[in-house]
Amino acid sequence: MPELSSMSCDQTESVIKKIIREIGQECAAQGQTVSETLVAFVVKAVVLDPRNDFSVDQILTKTDVQNLIQLCVTRLLDTTNPSLSTIKMQVYFDMNYANRAELLSEQHHVLEGRLAPVVRDITDSRPRVQEEVENVYRKIVSYVLLRSGLGSPTDIEVVREVTAALQSVFPQTEMITFISLSKKNKEQQLKNLAMLVTGIRLYNKECRKGGSSIDDLPAILNEAIPSATRAVDESLNTCHKLAHRYTALLESMQEDQHRYTQLSSFKLKEALFNVRQYEAFLCILLSDAITSAQEVEKMNVQFAATMEQLKNTVQNKVSIDTKEVFPLFVALSNLWTSFQDQTLLLSFLTNMTNNLQQFSEIQSQLFPEEVLTSLLEGLTVKSDEERIRETMGTRVNVSDFKNQEWLFPETTDNFDQLLIQYHGFCAHAIGVRGLTLPGNPAIGILKHKERCYVFSSKEAAYIFAQDPDKFIQLNIEKAKEHAELIQLLELRHQFEYLAPYAQARNADKCLKPTTKCDSSTQTDTHILPPTIVTSYEWNEWELRRKAIKLANLRRKLTRAMQTDLSHMRRENSTQVYLPKDVSTQTKRDNSSNVPRPQIFLEGLQGGSSPTTHMVKVDLTRAVDET
Repeated sequence: MPELSSMSCDQTESVIKKIIREIGQECAAQGQTVSETLVAFVVKAVVLDPRNDFSVDQILTKTDVQNLIQLCVTRLLDTTNPSLSTIKMQVYFDMNYANRAELLSEQHHVLEGRLAPVVRDITDSRPRVQEEVENVYRKIVSYVLLRSGLGSPTDIEVVREVTAALQSVFPQTEMITFISLSKKNKEQQLKNLAMLVTGIRLYNKECRKGGSSIDDLPAILNEAIPSATRAVDESLNTCHKLAHRYTALLESMQEDQHRYTQLSSFKLKEALFNVRQYEAFLCILLSDAITSAQEVEKMNVQFAATMEQLKNTVQNKVSIDTKEVFPLFVALSNLWTSFQDQTLLLSFLTNMTNNLQQFSEIQSQLFPEEVLTSLLEGLTVKSDEERIRETMGTRVNVSDFKNQEWLFPETTDNFDQLLIQYHGFCAHAIGVRGLTLPGNPAIGILKHKERCYVFSSKEAAYIFAQDPDKFIQLNIEKAKEHAELIQLLELRHQFEYLAPYAQARNADKCLKPTTKCDSSTQTDTHILPPTIVTSYEWNEWELRRKAIKLANLRRKLTRAMQTDLSHMRRENSTQVYLPKDVSTQTKRDNSSNVPRPQIFLEGLQGGSSPTTHMVKVDLTRAVDET
């Protein structure tokens, strides 16, 4: 061991890692290979266990460190302890399990990484002669085949089928246009071609015109998912039975001193915690399996409907509008990709189920069926469901508690979605009896310091509610004795002051753990939403090419000339008044009256005299009289 007193704080991390390496090397020397993650978990478990006389604030001398190493090695080599199997199970699950979204995202990222060299080879190529163009086209065929995952690239029949489908939507004559595209547009078109070709091949398979190398994924999933679900369900039922039996034995030990003496040599509590943890992980996997079954059922309906719509659209037509069929081909391709994703999820689910089984094998070694049966003679084994049914008629009386808040189904919104502490186990039985009994929310959920607790009986609820902090601390102490309970009961928030590795700090000839507090702030990087212009080009020659194409100047001739008057001419502007309607009067109307002539002739009718005498009389008035 190095001199701890002479080390600075910067060297502490390396010392901790060295301690872990020493533990791993010691285990390896005795034939047991362990990972650093498992060693770190065991170190934390040993430090937490009060029976080992370690404390978070304790100064660890070199002797203490040696004792710590020895205790960890002893615990890691004790393969008959169910507690170690439980810790190994928890470490394995934490290191390997991923939710559906993370798993698919990682798989798609891996696929893109594998296709990246092929895509780069296609988009960066600049073929000049026909032979080079044909070579690029063959690479596109390979890319389409690899991206779809439908068949082997070494199968000549598959390659011919892909080539024929690709030529129907992207003949070699269009390679000139493809080559002139930008890199980003090329990548997008490659993805579109892959989806179209995949849809065409799936349609041909449906019409029995090819696709012999394509597996019937819907049929495979319809058979495999129920099988995987049954396997998980069977393991879960086995867990339930063992948990119920162990619980009955532990209860009998607490009620009968003779039974306690008889069973004290068995590690029943550790075995119970192992079964409960295995049960919790299987429930997660079973939930994933049920979700997959539901999604596959929906996809089967969508796939059949899309295929039928495509058949009705085609109907042996010689020519079809691409706007009608291309979206259907793409829809088929996307659905098939979802089937492939479900296949991956099913494989992951099966592997996780099989690998978790090894951590529960210790149950059959410690408690063979004949031994367990003999121990259970005369005992009544109750299932979790039976325990809950027994307490369905009981309920906490809220009036008995003045300062406690109780939640009930009829008075609480989203009652079934409340986050229950201790993984839904009775908050009283864990610390007092060391049992993981199922809590019954119908009795009443106690809300204490913004956390919700359930209980296995009304009596347990009343006792816990009298001093919740006391029993919460008892549960924490129980978790320190059995470190596997930290994850099983979801108590990580209670041990946040512990780092993954044993805390160590520099002191005089010692290492002293210190408590840390993490603080973080966040500043908005982009206040406004991003405005990305997809048509932006940074290359000036690309801009020049687009400008020439837009103006169509290849067959135009531009002329320009300059005169003395236009030299250094600048733009001028003037302002005028707009015309308006104006009228003027140049004359006026006037009138005058003239006398009307009045002339009378007398004697025109004749008389007695043979001679006519006519007299003319002018009666017209003078002008000045008018």
